[in-house]
Amino acid sequence: MKNQVPLRTLPDGTVEAAHNTEAVCFHCGYDLDAVELVADTCYGCGKPLNLKQSVTIQVVTLPPIFGGVM
Repeated sequence: MKNQVPLRTLPDGTVEAAHNTEAVCFHCGYDLDAVELVADTCYGCGKPLNLKQSVTIQVVTLPPIFGGVM
């Protein structure tokens, strides 16, 4: 299952970076959907469901390093 969250600014001014999350079967890499996540067996390979999750964060700007601008 892939979930994409866009960049957004919260009411307090904090910026939440855009990020993607992905959940696949650990054994076969089958891309699971929301309904399949509640099952205890992978629909792709038939093995007990064990998830492999990854998160990708998109960085827009980097803070100054060592407190100064180079």
